[in-house]
Amino acid sequence: MKNKYCMRGLSLVASCLLMISCLDLDPKAQMGDNLVWNKADNFQLFANQFYSWSRDFSLSADKNYGNGVYDGPHSDYRSDLVAAASVNTYSQGTNVIPSEDANYTALYKQIYYTNLLLNHAESFEDKAAIAIPVAEAKFFRAYCYFELVQIWGDAILLTEPLDLDSEKLYAKQNDRGEVVDQIIIDLKEAAESLPETADMGRLTKYAAYAMLSRVALYEGTWQKFHTNGADTNENTERSSELLTIAKDAAYNVIKDNKYELFYNEVLGNQSYRYMFILEDAAQCNPANLNKSSNKEYIFVHRHRDGDKNIDITHAMLANACYITRKMANMYLCSNGLPIEKAGDTFKGYSGAATEFINRDNRMNNTLIQHEQLYWNNDGTWRTTWTDEDEKNALKMNVRSNSGYQNYKWCVERQVPDWYESIDYPVIRYAEVLLNYTEAIYELSGNIANDELVYLNKVRKRINPTMPDLTNEFVAKNGLSMREEIRRERTVELFLEGFRIDDLKRWATAPAEMVQPQLGIQFTGTWFESNWNNQSRKLNEDGCIILYDDRVWDNKLYLYPLPSDQLQLNPQFKQNPGWGNN
Repeated sequence: MKNKYCMRGLSLVASCLLMISCLDLDPKAQMGDNLVWNKADNFQLFANQFYSWSRDFSLSADKNYGNGVYDGPHSDYRSDLVAAASVNTYSQGTNVIPSEDANYTALYKQIYYTNLLLNHAESFEDKAAIAIPVAEAKFFRAYCYFELVQIWGDAILLTEPLDLDSEKLYAKQNDRGEVVDQIIIDLKEAAESLPETADMGRLTKYAAYAMLSRVALYEGTWQKFHTNGADTNENTERSSELLTIAKDAAYNVIKDNKYELFYNEVLGNQSYRYMFILEDAAQCNPANLNKSSNKEYIFVHRHRDGDKNIDITHAMLANACYITRKMANMYLCSNGLPIEKAGDTFKGYSGAATEFINRDNRMNNTLIQHEQLYWNNDGTWRTTWTDEDEKNALKMNVRSNSGYQNYKWCVERQVPDWYESIDYPVIRYAEVLLNYTEAIYELSGNIANDELVYLNKVRKRINPTMPDLTNEFVAKNGLSMREEIRRERTVELFLEGFRIDDLKRWATAPAEMVQPQLGIQFTGTWFESNWNNQSRKLNEDGCIILYDDRVWDNKLYLYPLPSDQLQLNPQFKQNPGWGNN
């Protein structure tokens, strides 16, 4: 749908209210403008629709969990760490200018809705009565504009609902810096009015501060590395300003102790994996915990029992998701060192699962080892949640595709396909802790040990005996503090829609995205004698090649504007390197 026609359709809603619940976002009634905006309750009803816009929903694919575990602008499938049965053109570097883009038109449609509410709020007398829906509108306007900045960079900045004949609809794009400044204003103002606590899935002031830390860290590092180079230790005035905002916003979440990393003694070193599959409908883990046990999620997209989503278990389980050797190698050894520096602690690749020995437990929470027992929702689910369930279990055979098999996001209880009711963490506390750490380091090029405590909480959640990351540990072992901070982020947030955006903001995509996507080491290992039908090419080290001939051009830092928008607005400027056709 073209922006012009989108706005024409949107003008029709200016005189009606969508009666919306959190679960059903279809219009239920139309009411005259004199009735719609004269009641505080109706502002809240209108604002409820905003909660369907979180980044896990892929606008272009029309699927929940989209940008996290399904293909979308932020998906790890478009990065260097995950592959699928067919080549991903974005990951491969071969995407072209689209004729249209559902993400683009939908984001401006959503911004129109937020501006509509905010415009009517200006003339509403009882400002206190509508403070929360106004704050929600500001949060989601900021949220949508951050999507535009991440995907396209510069964007037309609209802060009011516009008539069809408004010249502002066909203006030049605002510089990304102007857009980010408005995002920051909106999130700060939202934080001032949102409550400290709210029902699950509703915004709080901490969600606004956490989102602010994400935005400011992203743009601060973008300005730093895209101005001074990927290896720089120097900040610009702008990057220093933004990184300070990121640090302070993250600390505003941390200091009040409202959230904590999810951990349960019964689940032990499997707590990380079970956090992502908590449900309320039935027992879903050995400790019989439900969603209320999770104090880590700051803002979630709720999925209740009976909601239809994508078939997330089958979409992600085992060989449905081709995890790469690069990702597997990122996990530290139990002595806190990367595999190339870990000495005898790293047991190599000779056996089917020897590389899993003495590794960060997040590795075995995310990947399944050969011959490991496992369950799904398709006839081999758990029933007693004891060792008795081993009688009704599948045994993993990793000999397909990359040879690395995924277990994250996959339920173990009986539930029909498409109806897993796990919540998607739009923002969780672990990210905030990592945002805080990275912002401090990038501000000055160093970080004190007592400031690393928050990263070490994440690192040691299910690795209690792993050494802390400290300055002394880094110096003693010839490590890079920056690389270890980034490693923790990559490992912790894997398959949650951060990797490709991180590579872009760090300006490391040219080095990382051209590398072939590899699977297990085949030559000279157990696999060579036991994987008879392996037919993919091998590289010089005997590793399976999933996809090679990957390319990077700096135009790929930003997506191309769709051609229909260029035709509608002659003042639009196509992103660098893409031309105008």
